[in-house]
Amino acid sequence: MEIISKTDGTKTTMEIVGWLDTQTAPQLEEELSKLTDEITSLVFDFAKLEYISSAGLRQVIAAYKKMQNKDGFKIINVSDEVFDVFSLTGFDQKIDIEK
Repeated sequence: MEIISKTDGTKTTMEIVGWLDTQTAPQLEEELSKLTDEITSLVFDFAKLEYISSAGLRQVIAAYKKMQNKDGFKIINVSDEVFDVFSLTGFDQKIDIEK
């Protein structure tokens, strides 16, 4: 998995490439821990995310909770397969997800 992180002012966009699973979730956790309090908006770009497991989902939810009292959290460019995971877990009702 590769994470391409771009920060513009108070907004950070993380493009996740490959698989977000048990092996790679700690990498995302580490990247999220680097976010400072100045970051008030977080966007995950899943255009190149091929697969997400429950471990990956846990990190996405952790990021969502971290940004909950700030300006926003959004996931964009979600494939049908990855969206199905969010839909099955009900998180599509809580998180702003754009296909």
